[in-house]
Amino acid sequence: MKTIRLREGKERSLLRRHPWIFESAIAKGAADSGETVRVESSAGEFLAWAAFSPTSKIRARAWSFDEKQRIDPAFFAAAVERAVAARARFDIQSDSMRLVHGESDGLPGLIVDRYGDTLVAQFLSSGAERWKAVLSDALLRVTGLEKLYERSDASSRALEGLPEHTGWLRGSGATELVLREHQWTLALDIAQGHKTGFYLDQRDSRKKFSDYCKRLQFARVLNCYCYTGGFTVAALCGGAAHVTSIDSSAPALEKAAANVARNGFAPERADFIDADVNASLRQFLEQGRSFDAIVLDPPKFAPTVAHAERAARAYKDINRLAFKLLEPGGVLFTYSCSGGISADLFHKIVAGAGSDAGVDGFITERMGGASDHPMTIAFPEGEYLKGLVVMRR
Repeated sequence: MKTIRLREGKERSLLRRHPWIFESAIAKGAADSGETVRVESSAGEFLAWAAFSPTSKIRARAWSFDEKQRIDPAFFAAAVERAVAARARFDIQSDSMRLVHGESDGLPGLIVDRYGDTLVAQFLSSGAERWKAVLSDALLRVTGLEKLYERSDASSRALEGLPEHTGWLRGSGATELVLREHQWTLALDIAQGHKTGFYLDQRDSRKKFSDYCKRLQFARVLNCYCYTGGFTVAALCGGAAHVTSIDSSAPALEKAAANVARNGFAPERADFIDADVNASLRQFLEQGRSFDAIVLDPPKFAPTVAHAERAARAYKDINRLAFKLLEPGGVLFTYSCSGGISADLFHKIVAGAGSDAGVDGFITERMGGASDHPMTIAFPEGEYLKGLVVMRR
């Protein structure tokens, strides 16, 4: 077994069981892509077993902090079993869910979502890639399913020195599926959709938004960055009289309109606009339009902390415009999925946007990813999705 030794003082995060080892922390040692290495302190004390990545700034990701642990097929089978068993203890109102959430489930770089009888996996690290066949077999055995589709086409693969790869790993079948969550259904395409095909992490937020629409009887709702219309359908299920949805993807808007029809709503209750959100919000202001409820669920503006300053300006601008368009007593559901924007910073950005808009409001809820996208005590970076529900005063 190859060994990497850390610089003096760089063992502290591993002693807290944080799984990442950065290039700058390593004094000596190397290995092949995905190879398991023994990680030692500067004094030669065992710290972890980790998967080595020769090209990534995160040079190794810990599998285990137990010196007696063997990193073999049995280890990965047990890890998959624990992850799947945990989901049985969560309150998941859907036939689709995240089964493995990377570091939070002790499997760095592995993302697995279940859509009915189909699994979709992303192998995003060198370690996950090296053990792909073993992990695939374990996933099917533990779930009792027969179909596994790979969506290893995220940009983070390039940081690991890995090429993109998509397609069926086990079994075959249609890639256009329909999921059920709460009291609605939504269509998706696991081969073409974002991430593994859909944003399962917003399941609880969609239900919360639907509940607000039902309780406050909203007439005019605006869904920005609507993708395939998850929040749009949720609003209509909650009784919203009309929903305007904006996205810059015409194919996504076609799927959103189809999802509205799939759930039995009349087409005149929903408008779909193929346009830039920022420009549309400015145009609505010029037209004197206003809304009772607004959803801002933009794409990732800041993938890392290095992008945070520029992203903060973008987040602030769209929230400022949204506050101006929001009726008194109306509700804004606003989100950031940027890892480089902390929950505290996002709160400050939204507060600054309200101040610039001359609007104050009650923060009635703090939102995050659904329970099957957990953050652990040892890995706070798992909190990538942050949301605030603000009721305008």
